[in-house]
Amino acid sequence: MTRLVITQNITVDGRVEMLGDWFDPADQTPDVLEELHRQDSTCDAVLLGRRTFESFRGYWPAQTDDETGVTNQLNQVAKYVATSTLTDPGWVNSTILTGDVIDEVGRIKQQPGRDMVATGSISLCHDLIAAGLVDEYRLFIYPVVQGRGRALFPEGHEIPTLELVDHLAFSNGVACMRYQSHTGNSSATT
Repeated sequence: MTRLVITQNITVDGRVEMLGDWFDPADQTPDVLEELHRQDSTCDAVLLGRRTFESFRGYWPAQTDDETGVTNQLNQVAKYVATSTLTDPGWVNSTILTGDVIDEVGRIKQQPGRDMVATGSISLCHDLIAAGLVDEYRLFIYPVVQGRGRALFPEGHEIPTLELVDHLAFSNGVACMRYQSHTGNSSATT
């Protein structure tokens, strides 16, 4: 079965909406890149909302001298786009999910595969979290306090227990925390 992993760049105060210049995808330290490549080795699909997909599509394929390897990885993996408006993805190995995204993702998770990674796509991630579909959270925590912007978890949503499965510290002050979610144990409260 395919595992759903949310990977996010996040500030110390829990913000994933990038309103400042604290994250540059093309400017990663060697130790961060090494971890990203290790994680890429378990990923065979990416799940994105339309706006994040369009941002990725507009940026990554145009990187001809991409020393990070992200362009190559994204061109090779299956890309699923949750959208009700996009009709032509315009990027190799891309599939538009036009039905109910929760049902579609649940169906994909039942198929053989490795990790399907959702990143960016805050509204989509909120829906996936609320539906209890997330198996793991990989949080790259940047040493910044943004003080505003949307958070990773939907307002009022509780997950009583996450299991820390790994943690790393990098030379640029970023920390990566990996948490296992026991799918089905999360509950939303209002």
